[in-house]
Amino acid sequence: MEISASSNNVTIKGNIKTVNDFQEIKMCLDNIKSFNSSISVNIIDSLSMTSSVIGYLNKLVLKDGIKLSLKVGNIQLMELLNDLNLSATFNAQKV
Repeated sequence: MEISASSNNVTIKGNIKTVNDFQEIKMCLDNIKSFNSSISVNIIDSLSMTSSVIGYLNKLVLKDGIKLSLKVGNIQLMELLNDLNLSATFNAQKV
């Protein structure tokens, strides 16, 4: 997995599947939330995401009050978010 950030926009390439991936995502988003109340995340091609990432994104929205916007490139990941009823919470859209 590869992650890059510019302002409040984050781009994630590759599959989100390891504890290290979670830690990189968390560190990046923690940094951004210090200066922004909204974060846009573009997940280009990951097939899924770990439960720790899902839990962390949920915390950002529900506890920290961050306005999250997910742009999802893979239909399987979008279906997972729909199945978990998280599409609206994460403001997720298929791109």
